Amino acid sequence: MSPPLAVTLGDPAGIGPEIITAAWSRRAAGDPPFLVFGDAQTLRRSGAPVAPVGSPAEAADVFASHLPVIDMPLPEPVLPGHPSTSAAASVTGWIAAATRSCLAGEACALVTAPISKAILKAAGFSHPGHTEYIGELTAGAPWSGERGPVMMLAAGNLRVSLATIHLPLAAVSAALSLEGLLRTARVTAQSLTRDFGLPRPRLAMAALNPHAGESGEIGREEITLITPAAERLRAEGLDIEGPLPADSLFAPEIRQRYDAVICMYHDQALIPIKMLDFWGGVNLTLGLPVVRTSPDHGTAFDIAGRGLARADSFIAALRMAGEIARRRSH
Repeated sequence: MSPPLAVTLGDPAGIGPEIITAAWSRRAAGDPPFLVFGDAQTLRRSGAPVAPVGSPAEAADVFASHLPVIDMPLPEPVLPGHPSTSAAASVTGWIAAATRSCLAGEACALVTAPISKAILKAAGFSHPGHTEYIGELTAGAPWSGERGPVMMLAAGNLRVSLATIHLPLAAVSAALSLEGLLRTARVTAQSLTRDFGLPRPRLAMAALNPHAGESGEIGREEITLITPAAERLRAEGLDIEGPLPADSLFAPEIRQRYDAVICMYHDQALIPIKMLDFWGGVNLTLGLPVVRTSPDHGTAFDIAGRGLARADSFIAALRMAGEIARRRSH
């Protein structure tokens, strides 16, 4: 029997406990079993029949009737909708423990519930988010090929990878580099083959500026960075177009020409994903020795504990993690 998925509870004051409980309640035949790294009492309050387990190997025995949990208790209770920095060390500890379990082969993939970057930062957490933290946690593990982390979002037939992630828009241009674009594209192409089963992936590279810079009249990043990167990647044998104007790149007929887009900044990637499938998008971290997915939304403190949270994206993340783990195991 394959190892289970490792799920992290996320911020206990957010909707993580609710969507995890809902995903377990809505499990279907063929869905991979999972266990949660987090606070068992928080999950009980969300309505789950919880079964504390001592290791991931015990999860399969109880998953049909109970939600298995590696119980790592909070120092003090946290109420839904009322985030607290007192939980920050637990939140990052759950991520670290689940990642170690994946590296050890005890779990086949990592699925993370949403965290609050602001709360963690206020508590002294130095990483911008999950992607960078998991990249650091796995940095010493062996990996064949171009190394990430690279953030990808997937929904329907659209996949987008980000050259920059959580940056102010004013900082994006300075953060772009030739090496960064090359790495993002190489990791993306590698993942499309390894994780999605596409032997000859087709990539598109989005422009940064309107009209792809209009030959330098409204921005020169296309001339100085993005075109040279695309030319270098084509010389390496990658099938890649670009830079292409982002205002037309995501039209349905144009999406048929590629398997993934390299986007220059956060909203350039996430707006089309959320327009295409607001409830079902999945966040993936590419180029690491562990499979990691998450729902494409945040903690939603404003609705936490009110029974309004939808688990669609989290369920999609579980299923995608299971699919990728199966491909990597073959």
